[in-house]
Amino acid sequence: MTDLLGGQVQVIFSVVPEAIEHIRAGKLRPLAVTTATRVDVLPNIPPVGDFLPGYEASGWQGLGAPRNTPNEIINKLNTEANAAFANPTIKARLADLGGMMLAGSSADFGKLIANETEKWGKVVKFAGAKAE
Repeated sequence: MTDLLGGQVQVIFSVVPEAIEHIRAGKLRPLAVTTATRVDVLPNIPPVGDFLPGYEASGWQGLGAPRNTPNEIINKLNTEANAAFANPTIKARLADLGGMMLAGSSADFGKLIANETEKWGKVVKFAGAKAE
């Protein structure tokens, strides 16, 4: 982002929360979003999939705990996280930054991780990428 703002590079792929204030200030011009659909905070910016059908690449974050964490602790963390996601103030602030929340169970999150691992594993294999 620093190099883009400083004119050292012409284009980057960035997450919306990192770029949104620069976009609002007129310092950056977004070309497209990489999510499957338009982003609420940038309603006039098309997804890459409009030009390259099937393209979708979005990031996500989640809460994790060590494998042997007792279920009651996992359930408490999940309940409190979902309560935060339902809080209108938190929800509005995250939306203002261009983020979205996916509330759900720890099993839902595990399924997301498994699906994303499978999806990107195929991409890595197809590209022939190797760890160095």
